[in-house]
Formats: sequence, structure tokens, C-alpha cells
Amino acid sequence: MKKEQIRGSLLLLVAAIIWGSAFVSQSVGMEYVGPFTFNCVRSLIGGIVLIPCIAILNQGKSKKKMILSEKKRLLLGGVCCGIALTTGSTLQQFGIMYTTVGKAGFITAFYIIIVPILGIFLGKKCGMSVWISVVIALAGLYFLCITDEFSIGKGDIYVFLCAIAFSVHILVIDYFTQFNDGVKLSCIQFFVCGIICFVPMVLFEHPEIGMILLAWKPILYAGVMSCGVAYTLQIVGQKHMNPTVASLILSLESVTSVIAGFLVLHQNLSQRELIGCGLMFVAIVLAQLPEKM
Repeated sequence: MKKEQIRGSLLLLVAAIIWGSAFVSQSVGMEYVGPFTFNCVRSLIGGIVLIPCIAILNQGKSKKKMILSEKKRLLLGGVCCGIALTTGSTLQQFGIMYTTVGKAGFITAFYIIIVPILGIFLGKKCGMSVWISVVIALAGLYFLCITDEFSIGKGDIYVFLCAIAFSVHILVIDYFTQFNDGVKLSCIQFFVCGIICFVPMVLFEHPEIGMILLAWKPILYAGVMSCGVAYTLQIVGQKHMNPTVASLILSLESVTSVIAGFLVLHQNLSQRELIGCGLMFVAIVLAQLPEKM
């Protein structure tokens, strides 16, 4: 495995851990504000946090002015990523309102299988070990997330559409990181997401400043860590990664959310959940092995 791929895998793993642990803060935050308000404020925070990061990272580099075509491509990439991110996160928030968290986690993780299927049409080929990993990962997520009778409802449909949106988000990132700076791309996508969510926030949720301030801790954590740090790690980490392998690593969010629940909320892991975590770990390791030894 190339050094860039190892680095990318580690960055994606850290992103998955942050997203999994952010589940607690997201749940607490939703007790005070609506989904559009939560997504709007945390996305804007994520974008603001990255502005000084961009300035720091550009220190010491030769100041080369971007030509107009490069600026347009960066803006286009940020807008496309932002639209996909807004769609996925909003559908997930509404889906959780009508279905159980376990079913939502499993259905969202369908991006594991959607990404390689969509990738086929984009010329992204995967080896047999990756496809086997996909099957094992889906089995692991089933044991990890599904604890009641599976049925299809309105919330399930919302979350399934969310999985499609996140699959598109992964593939859009895979395309635009070939040409653009990952941190700048991430910064733009957050401002796009925040601006898009602002309109329905004002029209439908009528947020109060006092309620937002009451939720400042979970919103700040979600904005700085989940948005500013984790999504940026995703963009930078995916630069030299097969998008299918990237989706498998990111799916560890489901595992880390269970672990976070155990450590923070003192929820015990059942034997079924431990089996799911084990299968997910096997899938990730298998996906990282080279095709030819």
C-alpha cells in the first residue's frame, strides 16, 4: 500500500471516529433547535473555523495567484459538495424523526454498496476483495444496528435517500479533490450548506437566539469537530483513495457511535453488537489489503 493511501486511511478513520462520537452532541442539540437550525449554525461555524486554518496552511508557500478557471472550478466543487452535504444531512435528520436510530444507521450505511455501484458508471473499478468487504460490512452493520423487526416506513425512505445523497457526496469529493485544495473546498461547502439551510430555518422553524445559546455546547462541538475537522479530513483523506474503500472506512462511524454510547452514556454492548463491530473491523482490514501479494 502506498504511503499516501495509508495516510488517507488514517485521516478517514479519525473522521469516522469524530462523527461517531458526535452522535451524542447531535442528539442533545436537537432537544433545543430544529434540524435546519442545527445544520445551519454548525455548518457556518465549520466554515468560519477553516478560514484561519487556510491562512496558516498557506504560510510559507509561494504566493501563486489562481487563474479565473481555477477559481471557477474551486467554487463549482464547493457548491456541488455543499448541495450534496445539505441534502444528505437534512434527509437524515428528518428520517430519524420517523424511524429508529438503529434502522437509520443501517439504511444510511447503504452508501457502502451505492458508492461502488455508482462508481462503475464513472469508471471506478474495484477488486474482488473490496466487494467481499462490502458484503461483510453490510452484515456487520445489520448485527450492529438492527435490533427490532425491519419494516419500511416514511422515515426509512428519507434515510435511504440520505444514503444516496452521501454516496454522491463521496463521489463528488473524489472528483474535485483532483483539482482543488481540500481545505478550501471544505470551507466553501460548509458556507453553501449553511446558506441553503438558512432559508427553511427562517421560514419553518423560527429559531430563537436563547434556544440556540442553550444548545451552544453540542452545536459548537458539531460545528468545530464534526464539520470543521472531520469533513475536512474526509476531503483530504479521499484524495488518493478509491471511493469505495473510503466509504467502507467512513462506515466505521456506526461502530464508533456505539462505542461512544458505551463510554459517554454508559450503554452496554450486547453480544449482537460486538459481533457487528467485529465484522466491520474485518471488512475494513480486508479492503486495505493489496489485490496481489
